[in-house]
Amino acid sequence: MSTELNLKKIISISGQPGLFQFVSQSRNGIIVESLLDQKRMNASASAKVSSLGDIAVYTETGEAPLRDVLKNIRTKENGGQALSGKATNDQLKAYLLEVLPDYDSDKVYASDIKKMVSWYNLLQSKDMLALLDIEEEANEATAEADKAE
Repeated sequence: MSTELNLKKIISISGQPGLFQFVSQSRNGIIVESLLDQKRMNASASAKVSSLGDIAVYTETGEAPLRDVLKNIRTKENGGQALSGKATNDQLKAYLLEVLPDYDSDKVYASDIKKMVSWYNLLQSKDMLALLDIEEEANEATAEADKAE
């Protein structure tokens, strides 16, 4: 595994505020560092941990990777902060409709949208939006290498 930071190394831990950066494996879980306050902690093996690179949003035709949704928000906001966390449920749903027009409104709840927007705002405030492009570049390089063979 490379030491380069990418979206797969940014994780969400159920019951914990904000996002975390994967640091290392430990004997009974993983060591993570909070993006909010840079404090390190051990997340036990029983904690519900999700990598942002593995999260997808339900759409009418399937799923859209979270990376694409965050990129759409970045484009809409010209790289600036998104909607406030204090937005109403109707505002959150209208906002997601703008950035992902075919999202499945029956499966995606306002709390999910609020979480996505807060994650985007946290990544934006930490100048980490470039992570959205890293994996794509790596995938393109792999595809080019495969064509060359």
